[in-house]
Amino acid sequence: MVRLKLSLLRNGLRQSSGRRAAYIASVVVVLLFAALQLLGLIALRGNQHAATVCVLLVALLALGWAFMPLFFASGDETLDATRLVMLPLRPRPLVRALLVASLVGIGPLFTLCLAVGSVIAVARGAAGVTVGVLAVVLTLLVCVALARAMAAANTRLLTSRRGRDLAVLSGLVIAVGAQLVNFGAQSLGSSGGLARLDPVAAVLDWIPPAAAIGAVHAASEGDLGVALARLALTAAALVALLYGWQRSLTKLMVSPDGSTLQAAGEGRDKGGRSAGLGRLLPSGRTGTVMERSLRYVWRDPKTKAAWVTSLAIGLIVPVFNALQGTGSLYFACFAAGMLGIQMYNQFGQDTSAFWMVALTISSPRDAYVELRGRALALLVITLPYATLVTVVTTALLGDWGALPEVLGLSFALLGAMLATGAWSSARFPYSIPQEGYKNVAPGQAGLAWIAIFGGMVAAALLCAPVLAFTLWLHLSGADHWTWLLLPLGGAYGALIALLGLRMAAPRTARRLPEILHAVSKG
Repeated sequence: MVRLKLSLLRNGLRQSSGRRAAYIASVVVVLLFAALQLLGLIALRGNQHAATVCVLLVALLALGWAFMPLFFASGDETLDATRLVMLPLRPRPLVRALLVASLVGIGPLFTLCLAVGSVIAVARGAAGVTVGVLAVVLTLLVCVALARAMAAANTRLLTSRRGRDLAVLSGLVIAVGAQLVNFGAQSLGSSGGLARLDPVAAVLDWIPPAAAIGAVHAASEGDLGVALARLALTAAALVALLYGWQRSLTKLMVSPDGSTLQAAGEGRDKGGRSAGLGRLLPSGRTGTVMERSLRYVWRDPKTKAAWVTSLAIGLIVPVFNALQGTGSLYFACFAAGMLGIQMYNQFGQDTSAFWMVALTISSPRDAYVELRGRALALLVITLPYATLVTVVTTALLGDWGALPEVLGLSFALLGAMLATGAWSSARFPYSIPQEGYKNVAPGQAGLAWIAIFGGMVAAALLCAPVLAFTLWLHLSGADHWTWLLLPLGGAYGALIALLGLRMAAPRTARRLPEILHAVSKG
């Protein structure tokens, strides 16, 4: 199995010089980063918080080993155990062979460097060094076994459409995680320092594989009983992971996948859910368009990624700023702005399938009903979400008197973005490639920039009357009348959205061939 892993790696690098260059560059970067981490951990030796830092570092490392294969399964072809179905191996020997083969690669080397550095930073005395040697081995094996067990348990998912959806959303998860780490680092730097992490490390000391580093610290402090208990706990976790991995492999090798099973019952379930959703929506073309748009949000990977990104960022920006004590309640309008962007390029998300929609549009009235249905589908999600974000931000800041004002501004901004988004969808349509990570087809980047940023500037200008009224109330000292902004902002947003849809409908009906040509390029 080790020779097979090396052969796969060697043959993959032979495919092109670009692939070899990328692999070598990644190896150099990872090794350089690992060396810097190792030196930093060694320099941490003797610090009173060294054990806390090392325990948390190993816990984060294990978390990465557990979930990164789910996001980047295509990076290692050996993660797909179904390729090994025809090999004459029983599950137990196969697990042993795969475990040893999994130790070959950049990831295990990086993990080994961090584990060794953590032990050097924590270990003191002969007992600490002895336990540290065992801790390095157990940490490495638990991380690798955890990754393989998770991959084997989710192999069907990783090779399905939902698995590709997960890969598209991986960038969002990393971005949100980076924001959480950044927020935590700022919180530590502002008050308390690393001492605030000691209670967390005290819990992680008993959770493998961080428990192995906790065992080294306990042995260095002379508490051999605790050290042995934590080592035993880590070893038991390794055995449990290997057992779960073996069971997943057995099930994977002998159970048929979904492609060999009849899906009649599933189709009936889906049909039932469709009927239920249809009963909640308006009748006629409006309800049909709304249901189609909502299904795009749920099923299309690119549309789903865009929506989830907007939902996450629209919540992170106001809430994190409020938690840091530097935020303003007006940041809550960011949620409405991020979700309003989804109205732009409405026809591009249909790609070449837009021709079926175009066949049903023969007049400005048909175009208006189509655009109205798409806008209403967006409002089904946007209105409650923008309200929720505003209420949460208000609760964190404690400024309940400004809640009606900010909600009114959010509704006005959302209506303006619906209006400009409908007009921009007809005037500057562009294609969204279905494969890969690009959101704009080659040669259409200029259209995308004009459509989104030009529309956002126009939306800001359309909100000028509401903003001017808000400023006038505050400057004139009439703060007790700011509650009027809630009904006025909502009415203004609804009116401007209606006018925008009315104005975009004739242009949409006239430019159907151009729109169809533009959105079909990808």
